[in-house]
Amino acid sequence: MTYTHDTHKGPVTLSKKGLPGWLDPVVRAAETIEPLQLSRFLPPENGSGRQSAVLILFGDGEHGPELLLMERAGSLRSHAGQPSFPGGALDPEDGDAHGEGPLRAALREAEEETGLDPAGVQLFGVLPALYIPVSGFVVTPVLGWWREPSPVGVVDPNETARVFTVPVADLTDPGNRATTVHPSGHRGPAFLVESALVWGFTAGVIDRLLHFAGWERPWNRENEVPLDWRS
Repeated sequence: MTYTHDTHKGPVTLSKKGLPGWLDPVVRAAETIEPLQLSRFLPPENGSGRQSAVLILFGDGEHGPELLLMERAGSLRSHAGQPSFPGGALDPEDGDAHGEGPLRAALREAEEETGLDPAGVQLFGVLPALYIPVSGFVVTPVLGWWREPSPVGVVDPNETARVFTVPVADLTDPGNRATTVHPSGHRGPAFLVESALVWGFTAGVIDRLLHFAGWERPWNRENEVPLDWRS
């Protein structure tokens, strides 16, 4: 694995070498999962949509395996106050969207949003690109192992309200799971963790990862949480 602070220079590669054993199910899921098993919203066949990437970063925390999340600032025009993975649109300097581009973008955006040191991150997998119709983004989820944890926190309060980690055990706890119901009728998985409601794209990806990694526990899908039109 090549580590570099400047994600615009030098190779950014994927490596499974030295990963902790508990990540094996996630590695297998990333290698075998099909796009439609992740979401029914797939990138437009005509190639439209703004290319972007998110970093799904697994680490070893005080309470076992955990994921890094952030909460968007409440003043933002889109997805205000919504928990998400670090990430954003590809810059031209990131490179090809079908090559190293998403890897560079995921690390760069995570550093810009959370102060994460990308030198301590080992990228080990990429999930199929998905589409977010409401924003027109084509999102490539990039999987990483926080081999050498670094301090993280809010870099720009205008963009981010807080940065936090969530134990995987809390995400798999049936008591923390719910189904969101949007006024449009759309239903989706959600997680009530760390004083936050994780829903939408982020919750959908977490839900599918837990399922295909074999970590999902039976939960009450009738436990509903209503959303309003502003969501």
